[in-house]
Amino acid sequence: MRANTADFSQIFLNDLPMMDARAPVEFSKGAFPGVLNLPLMNDLERQQVGTCYKQRGQEAAIKLGHQLVSGAVKTERIAAWAEFARANPDGYLYCFRGGLRSHTVQQWLKEVGIDYPLVLGGYKAMRSFLLETTEQALAQCDFVIVGGLTGTGKTEVLAQLDNALDLEGHANHRGSSFGKRVSPQPVQIDFENRLAIDILKKRAAGQQQFVLEDESRMVGSCTLPLGLHQGMQGYPLIWLEDSLEGRVTRILADYVTNLCADFVAVHGVELGFALFAERLQQSLSNIVKRLGGERYQRLAVSMNAALAEQQRSGAVELHREWIAGLLSEYYDPMYAFQQESKGQRIEFSGEQAAVLDYLRDRQLRQGLAP
Repeated sequence: MRANTADFSQIFLNDLPMMDARAPVEFSKGAFPGVLNLPLMNDLERQQVGTCYKQRGQEAAIKLGHQLVSGAVKTERIAAWAEFARANPDGYLYCFRGGLRSHTVQQWLKEVGIDYPLVLGGYKAMRSFLLETTEQALAQCDFVIVGGLTGTGKTEVLAQLDNALDLEGHANHRGSSFGKRVSPQPVQIDFENRLAIDILKKRAAGQQQFVLEDESRMVGSCTLPLGLHQGMQGYPLIWLEDSLEGRVTRILADYVTNLCADFVAVHGVELGFALFAERLQQSLSNIVKRLGGERYQRLAVSMNAALAEQQRSGAVELHREWIAGLLSEYYDPMYAFQQESKGQRIEFSGEQAAVLDYLRDRQLRQGLAP
């Protein structure tokens, strides 16, 4: 039998498969990428055992747990664990603290001839390890920020760098009022875990300098770790530039053509387009107070005309009007103020190719390239 492990680094660096024996309600509040929830007890059973523990103590609670998970229920759950174990011979199992639940699963598997290791300390220990991974990187590594007006392609720059941390990618959100995607965002703990694992892997590959996109504290519903957000207020800034036409074209592709295609892929042509149109309209409505009534009405009329033409003919060019208006009248003045306030931190300004060259040279100059 492979030994139980507390080598959390190797688990995450190698994407080792894991099964989570916690109840579904625990799993939904936070887990690790790719983990399968195969609980010892479902939510109701866990609640009953917990109540029994408070009222009558541990021995009575364990006895009740064995009563609740017995017979056909027990057989079915063991079969699911055994299937996972056979399919993932290099994997592990865990519960919240690596205690009674994971040892019970391990023992019941052993009774059907399967020796399967567990993670010592369970979810809590792995979660603590990942939080420490992020904190250590903030203390030990060099960070630089890519900023710029909306639509300049900051995410495109990050995608071409091997030392980038894509906060928007981990949060599954584009970071603006229009940034929601078709698929939902991860819960906060999952977002933090994904970020920490990314940092862990990049540091293991030799990276000691990280490039981030300039973000507010919130990326949609996900909150940046406090230490990271505080650090971002002082990190060196690289300012990405592009023409208004280039930015409009990029936003048209991301927020209209591609977003519509995503909705259609999930919901079908008719419902997908309706949901896409509703999403765009709602996104504009969300900033009505900041836009002001007159400007909002003008942009909404332009957007609705573009949506009607897109639905009629598939053409998307009319969307350029409201996108250009939103950029020049709303986003650009806001970002211009930010650029002025952050001016002393700007190390370099340029268009995409120049910025990429600068960031790669910067890494080499500081002797931080792997």
